[in-house]
Amino acid sequence: MAASRRRFPVSWTTVMPVLAVVVLALSWGRDLGPVPVAIVALALGGTVLAAVHHAEVVAHRVGEPFGSLVLAIAVTVIEVALIVTMMSSGGPEAGTLARDTVFAAVMITMNGIAGISLMVGARRYGETHFNPEGSGGALATVATLASVSLVLPTFTTSTPGPAFNGTQLTFAAVASLLLYGLFVLTQTVRHRDFFLPVDSEGSVKEEEHAEPPTNKAALTSLGLLLVALVAVVGLAKVESPAIEAGVRAAGFPQSFVGVVIAMLVLLPETLAATRAARRDRMQTSLNLAYGSAIASIGLTIPTIALASIWLDGPLLLGLGATHIVLLALTIAVSVLTVVPGRATRLQGGVHLVLLAAFLVLAINP
Repeated sequence: MAASRRRFPVSWTTVMPVLAVVVLALSWGRDLGPVPVAIVALALGGTVLAAVHHAEVVAHRVGEPFGSLVLAIAVTVIEVALIVTMMSSGGPEAGTLARDTVFAAVMITMNGIAGISLMVGARRYGETHFNPEGSGGALATVATLASVSLVLPTFTTSTPGPAFNGTQLTFAAVASLLLYGLFVLTQTVRHRDFFLPVDSEGSVKEEEHAEPPTNKAALTSLGLLLVALVAVVGLAKVESPAIEAGVRAAGFPQSFVGVVIAMLVLLPETLAATRAARRDRMQTSLNLAYGSAIASIGLTIPTIALASIWLDGPLLLGLGATHIVLLALTIAVSVLTVVPGRATRLQGGVHLVLLAAFLVLAINP
């Protein structure tokens, strides 16, 4: 099998990013019918999966927790690019798109990815184990970022609506970027051991013994990852009218577009976290879940704040009362989940119910 793979190194993950660029070139700037829209959607989904494969190759080369960081940043770059491109073409009506997408990403990562991982891991091993120091620190960072960027705008009074004024937005952007940088420094340098998988005794597990890819393979995957990211952004721009039309045709609120974007870009994270949970590496799953939430806020808010200089219309970041309640409940439940350093299917089920509540209220506010 190994010899066969070396003889035929070209796989669909290698071809897909290049094919996606071709599809992008043929569809850019054109009015597409149902069949071309379906082709673009398939190319978009395939390229997202190819991107996560190449991110995982790079991640395997650099090891944990750098691997989770690479994947989280790659996925967040896709998310930020989608938000900016759709806001640039959506006009004033897209003023809540950043808020809707970032909040959806927070709910999907903290309840969906974490919940599925806990459920899968506990179902297979009876009880999952992780490092409460690392997971707790990541959770505190998510809670602070979400509160500063998404809750405080609802209660400020200097501007009408749930929005920051210029000074407040600048503070939120700088604070988000600094907190994200501090978290990365903590995760990868100062307290790297807090974010490594642990066993039932709390001891750090040895690295998996699968042979890491060569430098050439890792650099090739890095190049293909960059190509895939460019293709995903372009294809999403092409597909965005169909996404918005589909949401309207289904009778869903316009805010559900943000949920669709978040679900699309977080699919790779979900798959990677589930695979880690099946290998009894729950800390890696939580690194992916909380790391993606941190990156989603910590990188999106500064980028959107900068983009608001030339984007038309208001930038509405403040959550409504229902979403604030969901966020507060998610944070409280997450604290109870991570503090013991171990969890069962019950905790996974609680998080999945919170995700279901968010989805139901997103469709029927």
